[in-house]
Amino acid sequence: MKKMTTLCAGLLLLLSFSVFAEEHLKEALEHANAAAVHGEAGDTAILIGHAKAALEQVLEASIVAKGVAKNHLDAAAKELQESIELANLGHIGSATLHAEAAVKHIKVSDVQWFR
Repeated sequence: MKKMTTLCAGLLLLLSFSVFAEEHLKEALEHANAAAVHGEAGDTAILIGHAKAALEQVLEASIVAKGVAKNHLDAAAKELQESIELANLGHIGSATLHAEAAVKHIKVSDVQWFR
């Protein structure tokens, strides 16, 4: 009976990690998309806010990700960080391009997550 309880607890833990990661990916994608949209509109401060929020969510999802999905999340994190840095320097066009690249990586990681 103790083995069965331990097995069930382990399975629930694994499933909960996937559910939490999926929620982080959803939030990351929404914020990264918003950062790109506001970058296109020239709203530097709003781009930075959304890029920071997306970065936080990407890093949370990356903790439990593995393989190709983790590689894309790490790449998305780098793109978001670059977007934030460039926006802080006033290079809104380049910052927007990096936010858009992050969106692509997040989308690919979401597809790869459950493979």
